[in-house]
Amino acid sequence: MATIGSKARQFWHHPAGPKTIHFWAPTFKWGISIANVADFKRPPEQVSFPQQIAVTATGVIWSRFATQITPVNYNLLTVNVFMAFTGMYQLSRKISAGSSNTEVPVVHVTETVAASGSGPQVPPQMPTSKN
Repeated sequence: MATIGSKARQFWHHPAGPKTIHFWAPTFKWGISIANVADFKRPPEQVSFPQQIAVTATGVIWSRFATQITPVNYNLLTVNVFMAFTGMYQLSRKISAGSSNTEVPVVHVTETVAASGSGPQVPPQMPTSKN
């Protein structure tokens, strides 16, 4: 029968254990998933459609990768499955709210500088003469 000490030693020396990047990279990746869960409170209009597509795609792609490497990295698999699900949930919120419009309003620099009152003032456009 294995003792707690032998299990801890086995975990410590595992190829995907805490002495390797294969443990720490997925562990820190949980921060992205936790931030995505915190965004559940935000209105769907403020959720970024391209960002959630990237989060979902990353989760799906790396979940598959985590099952194909040797040894199977269950920490990597778990964080990426969670990441894919949170991204899909955010996308479903965004789409069901009907605000999947990804267009960003274009603001010209000259209008912004003139409106702020700082920086060089840009003269208004001169009307063209008709010949």
